[in-house]
This record gives sequence, C-alpha cells and structure tokens, in this order.
Amino acid sequence: MAKCYLGVDSGSISTKGVIIDQNNKILAEKYLWTEGNPVEAVKDVIGGLQTQIEGRDIQVKAVGTTGSARRLVGALLNAQVVKNEITAHAVGTLSVYPDVRTIFEIGGQDSKIIIVDDGIVVDYAMNTLCAAGTGSFLSSQAKRLGLEVEEFGELALRSQNPTKIAARCTVFAESDMVHKAQIGHKKEDIVAGLCKAVVANYLNNVGKGKRTKAPIVFQGGVSKNIGVIKAFEEATGETIHVDQHAHLMGALGVALLAKSSGQEQDFSFSMTEMQFDTRGVECQGCPNNCEVICVYRNDELIDAWGNKCDKGAVRGNEAPVSKEAPVVKADEMVS
Repeated sequence: MAKCYLGVDSGSISTKGVIIDQNNKILAEKYLWTEGNPVEAVKDVIGGLQTQIEGRDIQVKAVGTTGSARRLVGALLNAQVVKNEITAHAVGTLSVYPDVRTIFEIGGQDSKIIIVDDGIVVDYAMNTLCAAGTGSFLSSQAKRLGLEVEEFGELALRSQNPTKIAARCTVFAESDMVHKAQIGHKKEDIVAGLCKAVVANYLNNVGKGKRTKAPIVFQGGVSKNIGVIKAFEEATGETIHVDQHAHLMGALGVALLAKSSGQEQDFSFSMTEMQFDTRGVECQGCPNNCEVICVYRNDELIDAWGNKCDKGAVRGNEAPVSKEAPVVKADEMVS
C-alpha cells in the first residue's frame, strides 16, 4: 500500500485540501467556500478527497493544517503538523518554483507578501486590516456592478482606458466606483480600474518597503483573475507566474511539511461522521481568568487552548477548574 499525505488550508473565506503521493504529485484536490462554518467545510473537503482516491491502494500517513482555523482543524484531524500560512505558502511555492524570489498572495480576507532568498524566507508582511486589497473587495464590487467575480478578468482585458479608482481603502474605492459609473464610464474600464486599484493598494500597503525581485509568483484565489495578473505585470514590469494550483499552495505546502515530519500515523476518513463540539470555560486557576477553548469529539475532550499559564492546562481528559460557559457546537464556530 502506497503512502500519501494530506494538507488542509482552512481560511475565513475558503477551505482547501490536497492529498499528495511520495513524489509530491497531487492525487486529489478540493476547494470550497468556508461560509463561516470551518468544521462542516473541512468535513466536506475531506469527504471530497476521499471520493477522489476511493478504490486506490493508498493510505494517508500524515496530516498537516494551516490557515486561520489551523489549530481547530488540526485538532479535528489529529494533525501531525500545524503551521502558519507564511511557512506553508513558501514551502508549497518552492516545490513548484524553486528559484522564486517574491511571492504575492491575495486571499479572500487578507493578503501577504513573502520575500525568498536562496530558498529561505527572509522577509514577509501580512495585511488583515484593509479589505481593498483582497478578494472579498472584488467580490463585493462585482455584485454592485451586476457581475460574477469570475467575469472580472476577461472584462478587464477588453478595456482600452482603465478608469482611475481611489485605492486607499474600501470606502473610498466603493464611492469612487459608484461615482464613475454614474458619470458614464464604461463597465470594462471600471473593472480594469478596480483590478489596478487592488494591485496599487497591495503594493502600497503589504508591499511597502519590500524589495520585490523576479521571479515573482502570484497565488491565492485572486490569482485566477487575469485582470489582476495584468495589473501586477504593468505595475512591476515583470512576468507574473501563476501555477495551475496557485489557489492550493498553502494546502500543498503543509502536506509537504507533514510528509517531511517523520510522524506517521494512519488517518481515518471516518472523522466526517463524527460530532464535534467546543466549550469555552473561564479558568479560575489564577487572576488571569483565561478563556480556555475545549474541543470535544463525540463528547471526548481532544484538545484545548487559550491558557496563559500551566494552571489552565488540560490534564488527561479533564478541562481546567473553571466557570463553564454554554456548550457551543464546533460547526457553528466562525474562524
């Protein structure tokens, strides 16, 4: 039976999963919207991956998780590796583009830039405050224009005279876009202007003070928008590389990290049929009164976090001595 490895990237907007073989080839992949329900999204991803490898003589031997809900999802999947997005995206990208020097990543809610030198991350920055440089911004503007966000790229390429859109923040960009539409700017020009605004916001905020060098790789959901790719190429004067699996790089990277961890344990897809709950408790062990999140699988305590000292640590299957908050179903949590 051949060994394979699972990587899951659980973000606020989308959840991604891949299964790779021992040669780092992707055997199965799944991408779907999180929709504020990370646990159900992960169950759906795992179920989808299982369907794709059904009947094949392989066994998942290690699991890795990344993304904003990586700790929670790591507990649910009994992951051997739980890593931050910077590490996961860098490892995934380097496996495809070993000479990469700069990584642009734009997701649904945040964006990041990673600077690489000789295969080592030497600098990075993240933006989680301004939505004007993210996928959710483009999605909301698409709705305002009566378009599907998937139409943006092709429409932007038709523009001969992109509309200048204020890119300082979402509020300014939205009001400026509405104004330009009202005074008669063409829809394709406005869309091209929005793509340029996203790029300008990204480079002026996330990329501020960073020395971007080629080769440049663009990833994240927004990398599927050819209008934004063109805007990046015009702004940087460089070719922007986008892999067919650009939206899965975080999941790929953490699968590779799980593979290299040496911590092998058979993974069971039966987690899709289990019930997961969480309980928030206020620890009474010291004056910190930490809020500790306890995760239960079929009523069994499997993990907990939030304590600032050892007095709030979970011992065995016992939660810390505390005032208990009401039970919350894990699949109702928002990452």
